[in-house]
Amino acid sequence: MQKGELIWMNGEFVAWDEARVHVLSHCLHYGTGVFEGVRCYDTERGPAIFRHEDHLDRFRMSAELYYLDLPYSKLELREATRELVRRSGLRSCYIRPIAFRGYGEMGLYAPDGPVDVSIAAWPWGAYLGEAAKTNGIRAKVSSWRRISPDTLIPHAKASGQYLNSILAKTESARAGYDEAILLDARGAVCEGSGENVFIVSDRRLVTPGHSSSILDGITRRSVIQIASDLGYEVVEREIVRSELYLADEMFLVGTAAELVPVREIDDHVIGEPGEVTKLIAERFDAALHGRAPQYLEWLDPVEEPSRVSS
Repeated sequence: MQKGELIWMNGEFVAWDEARVHVLSHCLHYGTGVFEGVRCYDTERGPAIFRHEDHLDRFRMSAELYYLDLPYSKLELREATRELVRRSGLRSCYIRPIAFRGYGEMGLYAPDGPVDVSIAAWPWGAYLGEAAKTNGIRAKVSSWRRISPDTLIPHAKASGQYLNSILAKTESARAGYDEAILLDARGAVCEGSGENVFIVSDRRLVTPGHSSSILDGITRRSVIQIASDLGYEVVEREIVRSELYLADEMFLVGTAAELVPVREIDDHVIGEPGEVTKLIAERFDAALHGRAPQYLEWLDPVEEPSRVSS
């Protein structure tokens, strides 16, 4: 990965290579952490963070679900993030806030263990590659099922839960595919290893609902709004596996991946990115970069560079 210059750690800006945690930090042993993936884009108004408050709301919700008391308010985290981007001099970047139970107490029940919070920002292109956004990808339905709500909390973006995605992603990559699609505990379509799923059938968009163990994706919400504004019907319901093979179009969405068409799944050819996918992708890209006036409220401008030395 490409290094940034600074990382915000527990209220202070430290040099990238000096941002360290103790080897006996609770999170390192038990996965007790929550995080977010956020992006900042270069716009006519300067760098602006996409749906920043929505990401911070989900960050705080994830922490609450795992009994992590954040020592900073949403306003403090917002200002820390904006200042980090300013000090780093980045026009476009990926932002990773993370809160985790740190060093001081071991064992599964560690209510007095400290909660550390850090925010990092660095240059990072589209997760599945820029070419994938234009040409589409090949995906494989994983043999690993998505975590179910009676084992962990799918709605939380929790560190330890991503072992599930790592298994699926690794399996698909070793089989020669670009991405994995996970089914839920009942065998219905859930999501990608790090993206939400949409299919297009008869010009209607269908996406798994919250009862299918999905993460409530911020990009997913954005695409639903954009598609509705374009006049497309959007249906949130259970999707069976065979519907993926029969779909007119299919695409994945997520902060890291942005919007990526799927041209083939399990060796069933869906085809090149279709008309609906391309139209939504175009409008979504315009929203990200401040070219769509109706979605300017989704952008949190970073404003002028800080005069405070780092």
